[in-house]
Amino acid sequence: MLRPNLTTTLKAHVTYRGRIGQLGFILHRVSGLGTLLFLLFHILDTSTVYFFPHLYSEAINLYRSTPFMLGEIVLVFLVIFHGANGLRIALFDLFPRFWEHKHQERVLLYTFVSSVVLWLPAAYLMGRSLVVNNFLGG
Repeated sequence: MLRPNLTTTLKAHVTYRGRIGQLGFILHRVSGLGTLLFLLFHILDTSTVYFFPHLYSEAINLYRSTPFMLGEIVLVFLVIFHGANGLRIALFDLFPRFWEHKHQERVLLYTFVSSVVLWLPAAYLMGRSLVVNNFLGG
């Protein structure tokens, strides 16, 4: 009996219905899971400092590679968006009389744009570090 409910739930989350709210919902879930996975890996690799110091230095060298540095840039956006969208959701839940349903799509768009604006300086600095350290030999 659990299988049809799980299948129905998964199909409902994945099926795109053409509204920005669903994209915001999916991006909020993905950003939360991405942040959680990063934190788990960060705890595990930091614990190797004490138990396996050689392994820790190998991990640091791996994290300085181009794919991982690009992933860090994406991770920063995911964290910023997740926080901003969480604030938007909290405001809708805490103060429902101030928000109408018709404004939710516009406010989600504002949330996305403000997340990009907040992310751009960090992406610039991290991208510059990536180019200097990995391509210019600095």
